[in-house]
Amino acid sequence: MWLCAMQLVSGRHWQDNREQIAAELAALPKERPLLVLLPENFALFGERQGYLDGAEALGEGPIQTQLAEWARDYGIWLVAGAMPTTIADSDHIHTSALVFDPSGELKGHYHKIHLFDVDVADNHGRYRESETFSPGQECVLVDSPFGPLGLSICYDLRFPELYRQLARAGARVLLVPAAFTAVTGEAHWEPLLRARAIENQCYVVAANQGGIHETGRQTWGHSMVIDPWGRVLASKESGRGTVLAKMELGLIDELHRTMPVLTHARLL
Repeated sequence: MWLCAMQLVSGRHWQDNREQIAAELAALPKERPLLVLLPENFALFGERQGYLDGAEALGEGPIQTQLAEWARDYGIWLVAGAMPTTIADSDHIHTSALVFDPSGELKGHYHKIHLFDVDVADNHGRYRESETFSPGQECVLVDSPFGPLGLSICYDLRFPELYRQLARAGARVLLVPAAFTAVTGEAHWEPLLRARAIENQCYVVAANQGGIHETGRQTWGHSMVIDPWGRVLASKESGRGTVLAKMELGLIDELHRTMPVLTHARLL
């Protein structure tokens, strides 16, 4: 069983980004089952109006049609890290992770709960996702051959209570698609990812954007797969590419038996 994180340097236009993704999918190994995680903003990486114009209703639109076709054609579990989706009767949208099974069926979705409204010491400076997006309200698990998949997006990574809730609900793989900035990524990306894996005894698959984008923003890269003991099994520093690692299902059960932190936890 293989876990893959795809790293991209996405731009404003879906057509260009689609070519990047297609090239990476064509180079995947043949073993199955295989799960592929795309990063946040894989389809569109730009400004507010671009996200509003490119947003699709859940289950509709050319981006989702292509995602379903890729999942079916390659026989993979494809998790579309995050893309803009519409909200009925609202001038805001969601940023949403979508899970497609190997038949191309949409098995679940998650709307990003924690919005990135912060100031960062980079050339962009001010980030206010709440000006464009509305927050989701629910934790989401999706059943799969890899065990239940716990969904999250980027800034969620800083909120351990979300991941503990997912782990207590049975998550075996925590998915973290992101567009972490270079400044925050260098400081915190890997320590936070490894902590989420260790404290929840789950595999973590983290797919980040990784380069300098058309907008001038710079993202950190370092997409990786981490095992439940906190070991980084595969990582890519920068640029486009896919990292993958084998999932050992028995490792999670062994840790639950020998170090049962989830049952020892006293503050619920």
